[in-house]
Amino acid sequence: MTEQVSLNIDDAEVTVPADTTILLAARSAGIDIPHLCYDPDLGLPPTSSCRLCLVEVEGARTFVPSCSYPVAAGMVVHTDTEEIREIRRVIVELLISDCPQDCMTCEACGDCDLQKYAYELGVKGPEYLAAPISVEPVQDGPAIIYDRSKCILCGRCVEVCHNVEVTGAIDFLGRGFDTHIGLPPGLPRDQSVCTECGNCIDVCPTGALSFAGAVGKGRAWELDRVVTTCPYCGVGCTLVLHTRNNRVVKITGQPGLGVNQGRLCVKGRFGFDFVNHEERLTKPLIRRNGELMPVSWDEALDFVTQRLTQIKQEFGPDSIAAMSSAKCTNEENYIMQKFMRAVIGTNNVDHCARLCHASTVAGLAQAFGSGAMTNSIEDLDDAGAIFVIGSNTTECHPIIGAVIKRAAQRGVPLIVADPRLIELAELATVHLRHRSGTDVALINALMNVILSEGLADEQFIAERTEGFAEFRAAVEPYTPELAESITGVAADDIVRAARLYAQAPAAAIIYSMGITQHTTGTDNVLSLANLALLTGNLGKRGAGVNPLRGQNNVQGACDLGALPNVFPGYQKVDDDEVRAKFEGAWGVSLPAGPGLTVVEMINAAADRELKALYVMGENPMLSDPDQTHVEKALRSLDLLIVQDIFLTETAQLADVVLPATLFAEKEGTFTNTERRVQRVRQALEPPGEARGDWQIICELARRMGYEMSYSGAVAIQDEIASLTPSYGGITYDRLEQGPLQWPCPDRDHPGTPILHVGKFTRGLGKFASVEFIPPQELPDDDYPLVLSTGRILQHFHTGTMSRRSEVLGALVSVGAIEINPQDAQRLGIADGEPVRVSSRRGQIEINARVTDRVAPGAVFLAFHYREAPANRLTIAALDPVAKIPEFKVCAVKIEPAS
Repeated sequence: MTEQVSLNIDDAEVTVPADTTILLAARSAGIDIPHLCYDPDLGLPPTSSCRLCLVEVEGARTFVPSCSYPVAAGMVVHTDTEEIREIRRVIVELLISDCPQDCMTCEACGDCDLQKYAYELGVKGPEYLAAPISVEPVQDGPAIIYDRSKCILCGRCVEVCHNVEVTGAIDFLGRGFDTHIGLPPGLPRDQSVCTECGNCIDVCPTGALSFAGAVGKGRAWELDRVVTTCPYCGVGCTLVLHTRNNRVVKITGQPGLGVNQGRLCVKGRFGFDFVNHEERLTKPLIRRNGELMPVSWDEALDFVTQRLTQIKQEFGPDSIAAMSSAKCTNEENYIMQKFMRAVIGTNNVDHCARLCHASTVAGLAQAFGSGAMTNSIEDLDDAGAIFVIGSNTTECHPIIGAVIKRAAQRGVPLIVADPRLIELAELATVHLRHRSGTDVALINALMNVILSEGLADEQFIAERTEGFAEFRAAVEPYTPELAESITGVAADDIVRAARLYAQAPAAAIIYSMGITQHTTGTDNVLSLANLALLTGNLGKRGAGVNPLRGQNNVQGACDLGALPNVFPGYQKVDDDEVRAKFEGAWGVSLPAGPGLTVVEMINAAADRELKALYVMGENPMLSDPDQTHVEKALRSLDLLIVQDIFLTETAQLADVVLPATLFAEKEGTFTNTERRVQRVRQALEPPGEARGDWQIICELARRMGYEMSYSGAVAIQDEIASLTPSYGGITYDRLEQGPLQWPCPDRDHPGTPILHVGKFTRGLGKFASVEFIPPQELPDDDYPLVLSTGRILQHFHTGTMSRRSEVLGALVSVGAIEINPQDAQRLGIADGEPVRVSSRRGQIEINARVTDRVAPGAVFLAFHYREAPANRLTIAALDPVAKIPEFKVCAVKIEPAS
């Protein structure tokens, strides 16, 4: 335990840990000491360069910089004497002497620390004559403006770029009066390593850095601020919406707040144009004479009610299905699954988790009893080694990617297993570049080494696990040499990686869809669970098995029962006691048999067994495998209802389209990848006649004869808490004080940052015996290349949101397929040249990107682009347990398009 010391600051007694600085000690007591070069929320060592934070310490020879000077027992500190104030006035006068003095028109007016301190110190203007820096502001990208004339060279932007983001895009350039901040000389921003995250803007204490898109749209005091949760990936960053006249002007982080601690990625900060986009749906639409025509809400809801009732009566409730949404709130997902079960009478409800992490839920539930991330994001700071497999973390979960990069920068061993040369691979201690679909063989070989070298945690295995003997026998044949022949990874690298992971005091496993989106996805997850069990890396800080969820609320949608086999809280629909509980609460008899999964719904529609499909916030025309088959299936339905914010590719095929609201227009909660339930707050009024998803569904239920009425999202959450043990203690009044991680069974429970401490949810952790099975479709003479699909940093999922962003579109406007130089040369393909990519299911045309990021024989394609939909190529082969498609491996051929 850290020693505590007491000191006196401005006549206040303050007790803090012994290694605290005076500035932070004062801050803890509510005493603000002016500072410019140091940002306490960055968590980085101070530079003590601006000297504005000087304080008097009794007994010291001179004034000391409070940002770096440590406290001591009995210390007496004065922070605001007249002598100190005069020193600060001189410093501020010097800083503003070469500023342009344009506060009246500066974008940072009212939000500038230098301006604030000048006001507090009574500095009305410069006392020292200096020639103002006469340099025009520079905007060398779509988002960030740098005005050198307002730069005080505090270095905060450099610090956040180098030591928080670990990007190193900008630095101090020039000497003397010519010193400024910039990219390497002569290097355009789009050719640099800058990711346009914009965190430099947030830490700038003046108007030197600003967002181009917000210029002229409102001053700080004219903008309303609403703290909410990001709608993009599963990290669940806290962000601040700055709005005016019912429009989002800009988005910033809140310093020190949320899992992101105020930092954002390029999508979270700049990808918001979709909110107020002119293409938003504003009225219900019904298809008449082949065209979607605007109608009233009554007409649309009456139409849906009549058709659903008719289909249910004629073909039975199981002829109807629904796709719920990871983009919607917990409350909306709860209402959708309740509607399908209590009103329609079927368990045919699923969502896009089936396409990304269904194998996580299945595999981790089997091994541990709970199918969720075992640890917290902040735990990575305590990891002694990090094993990243099947996760392009810096592009798909950038805030977590930065945490991992900082760990590597500190010297923490980083093991990366990925077929591509991703950014983390370049930082890795060991990069295991295995062939796509060979994960089980690779992980089994790591465990073979750990067992053969006596590195297993035998006490943990004996006390907390079962099934070890059978597991050991299954792993024994997978020597590093055998694995090398299967995976292509050198045996020596496998041995080195195994030792690094097993010998760390705590080692964390990070994985994502490179593990789950396989026909062996559940086996892959079980193998990683085996690895953690074998080394005792569970139930403690800095360790765990940590799946990174793809969308903002894919965890919450699973938690709240938008799955065909479980009620909210993963309570099984075929459990008589559980079903009786929900029947009592909902007042109806409920179906006992598990329903259809997403891909099974599409197959059933194609076979004309499924008659109606209700799609909320999903776009299967771009997200599901084998697009040609999906389109045929959707066109075969008697009724397709789409509830969304835009006329998506799926909505264009619908019989009725219902305009819904998005995250900035509603109250609710999201649950992030680490099981953290967080508030979503309304900042804007919906456009036109758009309505909240849960309100639309409740009105449909009422018209179909089932009363489903709530006063608001708070009431829905209260019902969730009453029926869902893991959410039992989660209420809105508690969430206003801060997020909670489930399980949180009662109001007195603080939440659970780490699962399986002392005991697994299922009792004992269960080893699984897993054998390597090759992917469903391997390359051959006709289709000689292996295609893997995924995401890029600048865009998200099907592009519904990100591709309507001016900044993101300017950064990456069109897609490209990555191909290795050897393959490109053999096929006569040049970089940037249009190519035709074909599989057994379809073909697309797209430009080639010749790069060694992919290995020979492999190609990579992002699936964000409707102009070249990757899922026209992918195969609908399913994992037999989780029913997840194999997006990561299928066979293709490439040829010049002309």
